Amino acid sequence: MISLRPVEEKDTIFIETVYRSTREAELSLTNWTEQQKQAFIIMQSMAQLADYKKNCPGAVYQIIVYDKKDAGRLYTWETVSEIRIMDISVLPRFQKKGIGTHLMKELIKKSGKRNKKLSLHVEQNNPALKWYERLGFVYIKNNGRHHYMERMPAGNAF
Repeated sequence: MISLRPVEEKDTIFIETVYRSTREAELSLTNWTEQQKQAFIIMQSMAQLADYKKNCPGAVYQIIVYDKKDAGRLYTWETVSEIRIMDISVLPRFQKKGIGTHLMKELIKKSGKRNKKLSLHVEQNNPALKWYERLGFVYIKNNGRHHYMERMPAGNAF
């Protein structure tokens, strides 16, 4: 069972854990202590959230719940013409269970019903890039670190 719930104050540590899971490969290349790594994660997680709140007013911040367990996060921002997937992250122990695909198919349906494109940024070396392509997202441009991708509502197959 996959569901979503709003992020609450009590979720701060969980959000940092999810964020860390997306940066673990980078952290493993450092010679930092655990305390230094955790300080970095807290700082970066807070900076990311501040950036989202500044640049995406009215965004929706949700916790992904799988079988009654917090499994990840989904942040989206809807404007007049698009639904931006700001972040979709699933903890490693919950990956490969169809959670992300289920949520993306729901977003694809929503974009079709509202006739709005879906958009996202993904790091160019992120394995999810191929997954997004399979879901119908098309490369639009690169900002140096991220690919910007879109999926138009036409051709909604789900």
